[in-house]
Amino acid sequence: MNTERLPDSVTSVLGRLVDASVGERLVVSLAAVLASVLIGGVVTVVAGLVAACSTPTFGPSCYNPFAVYEYLFLAPLYSSFNFGIMVEQTSLLLFTGLAVAVSFRAGLFNIGTQGQLVLGGLAAALSAVAVGPLIPSGPVGGALIALVALLSGAVTGGLFAAIPGALKAYSGANEVITTIMLNFVASDVAFFLVSTYFQKPGSGSIETRNVPDAAMIGPGIALAMGLAFVAFTTYLLWGTSFGYDLRTAGLQPDAAKYAGVNAERMVVASMTLSGAIGGVGGAIWVLMSVGRWVTGVPPLGFDGITVSVLASNNPLGVLLAGPLFGTMSAGSLSIDFQLGVPRQLVGVIRGLVILFVAMPEFFRTLGARWGLGGGVQ
Repeated sequence: MNTERLPDSVTSVLGRLVDASVGERLVVSLAAVLASVLIGGVVTVVAGLVAACSTPTFGPSCYNPFAVYEYLFLAPLYSSFNFGIMVEQTSLLLFTGLAVAVSFRAGLFNIGTQGQLVLGGLAAALSAVAVGPLIPSGPVGGALIALVALLSGAVTGGLFAAIPGALKAYSGANEVITTIMLNFVASDVAFFLVSTYFQKPGSGSIETRNVPDAAMIGPGIALAMGLAFVAFTTYLLWGTSFGYDLRTAGLQPDAAKYAGVNAERMVVASMTLSGAIGGVGGAIWVLMSVGRWVTGVPPLGFDGITVSVLASNNPLGVLLAGPLFGTMSAGSLSIDFQLGVPRQLVGVIRGLVILFVAMPEFFRTLGARWGLGGGVQ
């Protein structure tokens, strides 16, 4: 983009965000959290003023903002159910946030993680159902089935992400547009395949057969796998020549080409890696949460974009951003039941927190992409 068209005040702020130190970025993030909490609290009180209730809980308002935020951020401490939901959501968000972060590091916006997750989950479910009868039952057999499912998810997600990668590399197609459109393609293709060829007999829903019980993965194991993926990806990006080439191509494409890096191949490779991680996330969702592929896949891929932006597109930052959003997911389930606050209002409050926390890093990434400041490190 030609930044000369932007007002000087805007370019100055964006450049300042790009060059901000770790401490300054932390202060900005904390300020954003406080602002979101304050505004969300006002929205809660106002909504409570127009709601009908027998006994107001916060002055004349039916909704107590302090209780709402207590459940939103601390619900996993109050019950094993909420804690389990938090671990599940955190595990899934580690994969989707990591998938988006890898593409961002290569200077690409992979908005198609949701589609890669959907097809990766479908491939995992179908492969687990197919190989289940061929492998002896028991813990070892279950582990082998799960391994086949995870590999199937990774390969499918990676190949699907390679399509917009190749379009970007060899035709200059905007990856934001192609990945967004491919999300719809993935959902429709998965719906067609399951409803036409792989429908579970006797089911009124569009879903596959259940994967073998022995192949199911517990939340603790899924979380450990997510942490292992974060460690591996961090090493890959900062400890190998491939990672150096990927990051250089994302930050300084001209310098990378001058150094002999094949920019086109790197674009395809980074998108393939991103999609493979997203596909593993889909496999984890099948093997941990539902035990089959079913329509109505939650928007984990889109949540992963927010997680990555909040994490400064850094795999290690995903370790902090993932649990934050996992905790809010668990808390939002309890607020409606425990406090009687409508789910829609909870969604607004949660959205405000996400918006305020993520926007500074989003604009920082945007400024770096436009060449303002010193660039993303």
